Amino acid sequence: MVQGTTSGAGKTTLVAGLCRALARRGLRVAPFKPQNMALNSAVAADGGEIGRAQALQAQAARVPALTDMNPVLIKPSSDTRAQIVLNGRPHAELEAGDYQNLKPTLLPHVLAAFDRLYAACEAVIVEGAGSPAEVNLREHDIANMGFAEAADCPVLLVADIDRGGVFAHFVGTLACLSEAERARVTGFVINRFRGDRALLEPGVEWLQRTTGKPVLAVLPYLHGLDLDAEMRCRKRRWRDLRRRSCLHCASSCRSIRASAPIRIWTRCAHADVEVRFIGPGTPLPPADLIVLSGSKNVREDLAFLHAQGWAQAVLRHLRYGGKLVGLCGGMQMLGRAIHDPAGVEGPAGSSPGLGLLDFDTTLEPAKQLRNVRGVLFPGDVLQATLCGYEIHMGVTRGPALARPAVRLEDGAHDGAQSEDGAILATYVHGAFDSPQAGAALLRWAGLQGAQGVDHAARREAAIERLADAVEAEFDMRALLARF
Repeated sequence: MVQGTTSGAGKTTLVAGLCRALARRGLRVAPFKPQNMALNSAVAADGGEIGRAQALQAQAARVPALTDMNPVLIKPSSDTRAQIVLNGRPHAELEAGDYQNLKPTLLPHVLAAFDRLYAACEAVIVEGAGSPAEVNLREHDIANMGFAEAADCPVLLVADIDRGGVFAHFVGTLACLSEAERARVTGFVINRFRGDRALLEPGVEWLQRTTGKPVLAVLPYLHGLDLDAEMRCRKRRWRDLRRRSCLHCASSCRSIRASAPIRIWTRCAHADVEVRFIGPGTPLPPADLIVLSGSKNVREDLAFLHAQGWAQAVLRHLRYGGKLVGLCGGMQMLGRAIHDPAGVEGPAGSSPGLGLLDFDTTLEPAKQLRNVRGVLFPGDVLQATLCGYEIHMGVTRGPALARPAVRLEDGAHDGAQSEDGAILATYVHGAFDSPQAGAALLRWAGLQGAQGVDHAARREAAIERLADAVEAEFDMRALLARF
């Protein structure tokens, strides 16, 4: 099990690197995360919902992503409320305090999922969540040492030296553990190191002498490693000032609510594209293309959109000839109204949409989960193949759907296009990941001659690069013998 001294210490990437390193050796290996808190999720091969990080790790392990790899997924809808996904399906919508009461009932589900994976594999690499030093969450823990104790699992502890204080992180974390839990920690991994290794050695020697535990690897800072983010909105910008044409894109992004805000645009990485993520208090800048991204609480975020003045800015953007994409929850915002009679995402009620497309959306308790393939801009000169997935609670109906954005391979239609060709709306996450669809989107937005990027190949190359770094730093034979 890989646990971290903090969130963002490098647990996800270390698990992915270890999975690929073991897969290279011909071992049947699988990733596992007992409890994940993330809005950036994926649809597994068996039809359930898991954290996107576990889907990435499954790719690294060269196995299909399964719901057993992430039995408990927490999807925040506010700072204090979240949807609980159990074994790939929505289980409850709870306040934070209520989740603490639910936790004791979840451990049997977590262990059953782990046992199923372990029975089918020669190795399972487990990822913790947050930090085991969060003593306020120790009771009924299923994410870190609580799971390790229940499954009798040894632990690697990883810390990010780029944040500073790496030795204090290790020593402080151990100090917060019980004696039995400290004994489970078999060694340390220092992540994201850059600089002269000789300057690090005195600290490594002090740490090993002080704790009696070895530093098993010092992983380098891998510049430009292009792997899917798990949760946070990370601002990126691509610009090539030597080019005469430049497409400017702006994406609305509100803290943890934006469930698929970044991935669509990191997938459009292109020398002629500048991408800006717009947060609270920031006006929408002039742009060729605006995207309204997915959301876990659509009606509340629609109100936020109005409060920020962004709704009027979007209308002004369209009047001046700009293009607009609505993705999943963003698509729902573009219609006439959003109805939530059962209180699926908050208080029951209805909210008027932006009224840009002639359809209504009703939020329903049954979540739509499926992997899809199809064609973007069907019947148009821009027509391009795509693959992606749907994760949404709403059902959308209305005349605007007669001009679909996507035709699926089963003959069904998805989304809508406005009659003037300025608006594209779709439920399909990852719709622009393929080189063909990505190029079609950029050409539709005004970047003539745009070429697509093979993001699947880039992701695979990044996994290989990560595994190379893991193998260069770990003594893999000794590591396997240790466990």
